[in-house]
Amino acid sequence: MRYISTRGKAPVLNFSHTLLTGLAIDGGLYVPEIWPQLSHKELRSLRNLSYPELAAKIIGLFTSDDVPAPILLDLCKQSYDHFNHKAIVPLIQLEHNLFVQELFHGPTLAFKDMAMQLLGRLFDYILSQREEHITIIGATSGDTGSAAIEAFKNSRYLTVTILHPYGRTSEVQRRQMTTVLSPNINNIAVKGSFDDCQDLVKTMFADFSFRKEMHLSAINSINWGRIAAQIPYYIYAALCLGAPDREISFTVPTGNFGNILAAWSAKKMGLPIRFLGVASNHNDILTRFLLSNDMSIQEVKPSLSPSMDIQISSNFERLLFELLDRDAVQCNQIMQDFRKNNKMAIPEKIWNKATQNFNGMSLNNEETKEAITKIFKNSLYLADPHTAIGITTAQKYKDKDTPMVTVATAHPAKFPDAIKQATGILPPLPLTMADLYERKEYYQILPADLKIIEESVRAITRQNNF
Repeated sequence: MRYISTRGKAPVLNFSHTLLTGLAIDGGLYVPEIWPQLSHKELRSLRNLSYPELAAKIIGLFTSDDVPAPILLDLCKQSYDHFNHKAIVPLIQLEHNLFVQELFHGPTLAFKDMAMQLLGRLFDYILSQREEHITIIGATSGDTGSAAIEAFKNSRYLTVTILHPYGRTSEVQRRQMTTVLSPNINNIAVKGSFDDCQDLVKTMFADFSFRKEMHLSAINSINWGRIAAQIPYYIYAALCLGAPDREISFTVPTGNFGNILAAWSAKKMGLPIRFLGVASNHNDILTRFLLSNDMSIQEVKPSLSPSMDIQISSNFERLLFELLDRDAVQCNQIMQDFRKNNKMAIPEKIWNKATQNFNGMSLNNEETKEAITKIFKNSLYLADPHTAIGITTAQKYKDKDTPMVTVATAHPAKFPDAIKQATGILPPLPLTMADLYERKEYYQILPADLKIIEESVRAITRQNNF
């Protein structure tokens, strides 16, 4: 399995190099050179596998010979063995043909654990084989950072710097990051939005001397390894509900477009998915695009669902590349113009192709609270703000013949204020986090200044003698 850049000017890489490289040197994102395919017979053969076994089978299609199958299976078993639910990704029925797949039973109570726990072990395995050290840089709107820190803390092979927007995550999200005091972890609260954090990460990768000096790699969903590790739970849910002999639909709370891109990838591989729903908050650039071909950047406004407080959805570039029939020149030009003009000019025929696969819906803060209340009243289910928007989107678009699954991306206890306002219930943290509010925090508050951020990255790397 080899990987190519969406912008066509970066070297073709194998899986290991793609994982360690993160962002392509031409500014593009890596995608499989050829999509692996699963026949209906092959999908049926996966039905009786446990989740770790199925994950190893699917992810193995992307790792190829870089990670031997027995080792990959062992890494998958290790990754999910300590989750808080035996099913790992349980399905909960809310109403007829409407289900929730809970992805928040990992150590940081968010879906990011599904990929990050495995990526931490894959990085360590590959780096130990090479006897190399790297510096991980990541931006988070709330959950990616804590999942990465939990997965990579105390590693002998890397340091981690995570940028989060100052004052724009929930307190639980922030504390999950800033109370991990491992020497290889560096938390920075950036005075700005998530998009500012993400731009800083991309600019550091574009600074080739700094990139080489620090041996940079990424753990945001710009890293293909993240997408590959998220594909299995869509296949698992579909198989539980009758696939491949029955179609299935999904709605996904969506910010950076990585999670729903994994669902689309499963469809590309042969999973019979009828509908994919993009669920947004009032930062609704993706919904505006799907409804009216309006991909214009607006001001990011804080919300009750901070993981979706994004206007530049990085993974959309991967979908655009495919919609353009892999025309890297045109993809590069559209992306360059997007950043220059703050508006993406999508040809009508390309937009039409996108709307054949996706539709969208957005809720503002008041509508989100109303959705949380209604879901609890009707189904006795406590949904966090992101998941509540996803469920509402599912209710709008579901049909009577096709099972509809919303992926629940975060535990309600990560957003206690919103849940209490909507239901009167204060959801408790699991016992493993019961003392979170008492733990010591450490993080830096820095301006969105490239030189200052780069110096902080250098300092943590030198501190660890890498």
